[in-house]
Amino acid sequence: MEIRTLRYFLAVAREENMTRAAEQLHVTQPTLSKTLKALEDELGKKLFTRHSFSIRLTEEGVLLRKRAEDLVSMADRITQEFITLDDITGGDIFLGLAESYQIRLLARAIREFRKQYPSLHYHITSGDTEQVTEKLDKGLLDFAVLAEMPDAGKYDYLVFPQADVWGLVFPSGDPLSRKKAVTVDDLAGLPLFCSEQSWRSDIPRWCGDRMQELRLEGSFRLSYNGSMFAREGLGYLLTFEHLIDTSQDSGLVFRPLSPRLENRLYLIWKKYQTPSPIAERFLEHLKASFALSIAFSG
Repeated sequence: MEIRTLRYFLAVAREENMTRAAEQLHVTQPTLSKTLKALEDELGKKLFTRHSFSIRLTEEGVLLRKRAEDLVSMADRITQEFITLDDITGGDIFLGLAESYQIRLLARAIREFRKQYPSLHYHITSGDTEQVTEKLDKGLLDFAVLAEMPDAGKYDYLVFPQADVWGLVFPSGDPLSRKKAVTVDDLAGLPLFCSEQSWRSDIPRWCGDRMQELRLEGSFRLSYNGSMFAREGLGYLLTFEHLIDTSQDSGLVFRPLSPRLENRLYLIWKKYQTPSPIAERFLEHLKASFALSIAFSG
């Protein structure tokens, strides 16, 4: 199976039309059809169902698309790394990020790093622990940022200088806004929004054996989306401080949890993996940047 064949397959999957895909790939339609038929024969599975004016993926085709996207991305990344081996002005860095206001420290470090390496290109994907570690494990990312302690057996890591504080976001007219902090007693029975990951790991750390008194109304991977539901009075959002605009004119307020609940943020990378030259230099820059932040905050 060749990377070129996978590129052809992905183009047809994306366009859902053989003619358009052939035009995009600058090949003839018979050549494209013959290549894809050979791929189906090689795998022993039907990858497409053909209709009058479109093509749809079969279940096997959907599975191959996910694998092919990873393989093509990896091939492109390897090619780019070798192209830039002798380029001391830049290269590509791939990062998978959790949500946190501390991402600003990472953005600041990238801004400063680009002064030294003006040809730097950075690629950002966002997601929870499961999403970003999957890409990291496949070699599609150089680094990932997690809001939970990483597996030290699989990853090396750098701890961000500060901690994220948990709290509740809800409309400013709610009676809870009169409180300086919210407790388990305040939240018992209320409809709550939270990420599934945090509902399973972080919130139980806070409320202990009273977890059964809390009710998950809905889960969101992105706090912003959860805040829209909270704004409409559908529930109360459990999230980190500073992720949602709760300024005076926002219509929302943030109240920290009591007792205080915090999460550390971690930049992680795979153990025993040789980093690209630019990724290695960026990591050293980031370590120095974090050390400087700690010194100033201290």
